[in-house]
Amino acid sequence: MTEPIGFVGAGQMGEPMVHRLLAAGHPVTVYARKTEVRQRLQEAGAVAVDRIADAVQNQRIVICCLFSDDQLRDVTLGGDGLLAHCASGTVVLSHTTGAVTTLRELASARTDITVLDAPISGTAEDIANGRLTVMIGGPSEAVDAAATVVDAYAATVLRTGGLGSALNLKLVNNVLFAANAQLLSAAVTVATDLGIDANSFLDALAACSADSKVAGHARAIGGISPFTELAAPFLRKDVDAALAAATEAHTDLGLLYDVVARGPLPLTSAETRR
Repeated sequence: MTEPIGFVGAGQMGEPMVHRLLAAGHPVTVYARKTEVRQRLQEAGAVAVDRIADAVQNQRIVICCLFSDDQLRDVTLGGDGLLAHCASGTVVLSHTTGAVTTLRELASARTDITVLDAPISGTAEDIANGRLTVMIGGPSEAVDAAATVVDAYAATVLRTGGLGSALNLKLVNNVLFAANAQLLSAAVTVATDLGIDANSFLDALAACSADSKVAGHARAIGGISPFTELAAPFLRKDVDAALAAATEAHTDLGLLYDVVARGPLPLTSAETRR
């Protein structure tokens, strides 16, 4: 029988994950705050509950898919948090891209539970089509168990090492992605100044040496402006987290951050702008 799953965080990314898990035959008990989300998932075959405890009790694997560290702490810690209600031996998989210090905080809160960092690379469409990339850090036995589950929505699962390694890899990736976005936006500006239509320029890049993942995303959703509107909140959060990780490691993001901070797109928060 396929592994039963407890799931917390059925938002923009989490809901299609639940659908993929159900399609793969996993019984899923999912916590969702919104009534309409619970109704949709119940109709899809999940057991949808409005209490975190009901989603995680007696589950061997619990998946959290939350936007920020603050949300992750709110859901996991304290008397009403999921860690208080997980059975001993549970593997808790966090898809949140945030701070490694938060993961360590969770891991130290219950030493009889294994916490894994499992940030993702891809979109909600990638999840729905099973094309996601998932990076997983933590003890190898727990990582192996989790990998067999995330295979339901991932085409690529990268085992990166110990706790925090996946998150650090993802943060560097996302800062590089943000830098690429700034360079692409600057290139589009130069192209339009030279009389080239912005979308025609993006289309031409698809057949040229300077094409990139960023350009592909911009093409897919209609240009730099809609891409920025969609991606900027995520990238600002991740750039902040990468800065914090670099500070903790006594290193510097250097040229990567310079490009992100000086580029035309609003990809840094007010607190981190130099």
